[in-house]
Amino acid sequence: MNQFTQSDPWSHLYSARRRVIACATVIEEMLPLLPAGVPYEVLDFGLHLIPENLKKVLQEKIDQASQQAEVLLLGYGLCGNALEKPDELLSDADVPIFMPMDEDHPVDDCVGLLIGGRDCYYAEQCEVAGTFFMIPGWSRHWRRIFGQEFGNVSVEMAKRLFEHYERSLLIPTPVMSKGEMRENVEEFNRLFGFRCESREGTMRLLYEAWQNAKAFLGFATGGT
Repeated sequence: MNQFTQSDPWSHLYSARRRVIACATVIEEMLPLLPAGVPYEVLDFGLHLIPENLKKVLQEKIDQASQQAEVLLLGYGLCGNALEKPDELLSDADVPIFMPMDEDHPVDDCVGLLIGGRDCYYAEQCEVAGTFFMIPGWSRHWRRIFGQEFGNVSVEMAKRLFEHYERSLLIPTPVMSKGEMRENVEEFNRLFGFRCESREGTMRLLYEAWQNAKAFLGFATGGT
């Protein structure tokens, strides 16, 4: 049951006037927040490998979506500084654009989004410098992501790339349990010799971004 669809009398207006553009690694966390019928577009996670490509495609998608909607929600962060200057990137859009924020700046990336922000991210890196962060989307798609990122690199070469890493850190959210994530990354951990630890994820920053966008439309329509 979608709590927003059931309880919000303005949900049909939000659905008609909103658009969502998100990375494939976080769309599953976003969908439970959205009323049924909200149009969304999922962009391939491979775009982040070349920040300029991500920036270009996002700009194109934003331009297209802003012709049909009154507000946009982006499931992205700085993402390798592709959105380092979001005000410039989004300046030509004709509608308000909301992104998940970590205090006064966009979240760093999909990990920063679901771990709870930069301070939480940094704390885990200080705890174990050689940490490979695993959110649900990464645990589900790591083989494909690695295929795109490293191409034909051999297993031995990949092991050398991560020779100073010690652990994978699972960040489970309500869309995937810790047990399922452990199963998803069992081969990954065995391949690189990582120990597996976990830290509970959070939907708070996504929820706040949604609430901000929702509040804007509520004000625009006179809703409460």
